Amino acid sequence: MSGHSHWATIRRKKSAADAKRGKLFSKLARNIMVAAKNGGGEPDTNLALRYAIDKAKGANMPNDNIAKAIKKGTGELDGVHLEEIVYEGYGPGGVAILCEVLTDNRNRTASEIRKIFELKGGSMAGAKSVAWKFEKKGLFAISREAVDEETLMEIVLEAGAEDLTSEQKSCEVTCPPGSFGAVSAALAEKGIVPEVAEISMIAQTTISLDAAKLRKVLSLLEALEDQDDVQNVYSDLNIPEEVMTEISEESA
Repeated sequence: MSGHSHWATIRRKKSAADAKRGKLFSKLARNIMVAAKNGGGEPDTNLALRYAIDKAKGANMPNDNIAKAIKKGTGELDGVHLEEIVYEGYGPGGVAILCEVLTDNRNRTASEIRKIFELKGGSMAGAKSVAWKFEKKGLFAISREAVDEETLMEIVLEAGAEDLTSEQKSCEVTCPPGSFGAVSAALAEKGIVPEVAEISMIAQTTISLDAAKLRKVLSLLEALEDQDDVQNVYSDLNIPEEVMTEISEESA
């Protein structure tokens, strides 16, 4: 399962640069707008909105921006009409990729996504070509320095987690989407701050590639993430811990 939390960590490291350009806040605002439109503007009764707000606050998005995005979503303020689309495709080495998008122009976005796939050695695929490989789950990555594995397992299992896998530097916890809030609260109560905490699409099995192909896939994933309308990118790529360390050093 290591590829899931490792890719989430890579995305988080890029967020600081994205925030400086205003790109990250724009994406987070779109996410809040759609969540508010679909489930109402009260985070206490709208889990998707509460998660979108928490994600925005985690990126230091100003409260005024959050409030404005909610009002646009509920119709209190004028806003653009956004369509939710999931694009599917394959990267180098046959890696399966899901790309979640919020767009006000389906044709433009589809063309740009297709071009990114082609330029980076991948290809678009039809609906449900790879989606069946993924499940929606809550995902947490916790440093082994923050808590010992046995204690962590007790905390998260009582809160509704379903799996914990251990690596050299971190532990990865997964849970049903409905238990995400409870697991988050349980960790917070113990003063444990996850390196990653998100609702994710997790591949049931992962694929490992040689170093050259792995780098090509990472380049494709990063290019997709950088497209303005893309909210999230998921794959079944396994990213070894040593590669994650190299990337962290390059980003430092």
